[in-house]
Amino acid sequence: MSSADCIFCKIARNEIPSKKVYEDEDLFAFHDIRPQAAVHFLSVPKQHVASLLDVDASHAALLGKIFTRIGQLARDQGCGEGFRTIVNTGKVGGQEVYHLHVHVIGGSTPLPAMIKW
Repeated sequence: MSSADCIFCKIARNEIPSKKVYEDEDLFAFHDIRPQAAVHFLSVPKQHVASLLDVDASHAALLGKIFTRIGQLARDQGCGEGFRTIVNTGKVGGQEVYHLHVHVIGGSTPLPAMIKW
């Protein structure tokens, strides 16, 4: 899929409306349209990268920026006591939109366990 057809690229270019959390020259964060908790937003790079399967060393600074920004964004959204980050990768990993994105999920109550062992 090209960036011209990608829904997250369109959101980052403001071609599709969203409830924006944050934006700079490299990143865009917005609330999920189907929230799974009181706080649920996505942090996406503006550069189109399909998934973590496509990341290489040239993306190191971008990934660092995404993850160093998330803590403050989560605190700003009311997740000062903690939150969960999820990066679904590929079909088996549950990825639905093929543009790298990090789900940030939290709120005032503890989240359930991710995986039962």
